[in-house]
Amino acid sequence: MKVSEFAEHAGLTSLNEHGDKEIEGVYISDMVSDIITGAMANGVLVTLQTHKSLIAAANLVDVAAIVFVRGKKPAADVVELADKAHIALLVTDTDTWSLAKKLKELGIE
Repeated sequence: MKVSEFAEHAGLTSLNEHGDKEIEGVYISDMVSDIITGAMANGVLVTLQTHKSLIAAANLVDVAAIVFVRGKKPAADVVELADKAHIALLVTDTDTWSLAKKLKELGIE
C-alpha cells in the first residue's frame, strides 16, 4: 500500500508534500534510540514525538512516513527537515492503540 492510500484509508491528514513510497511495515516508538535500531526502511513510524532528532533518526532508517498521534504537530522547521529527507508527515487525533488496530485492519504490520 502506498503512503497516499494509507493516509486516505486511515483518515490521516498530511502535513507536507511527499513522495508516494510503498509501505512495507510499521514501527511504534517514542524513543529515538529505538527508532534507529528497530524501524525499517519504507516503514511507517508512529509516535508522539515531534522534534528534529526524530526526523534525523527516521532519515537514517529511510522510513516512508511518520504518523503523529493525538493531534501532535511538529514545528515548521521539523516539517522542512522532513521535506528535505522526503519523509511524509501525517497526523491523526486518535491515540496510538487505535491507530495500531487500524494499521492491522489495513494489513500493515
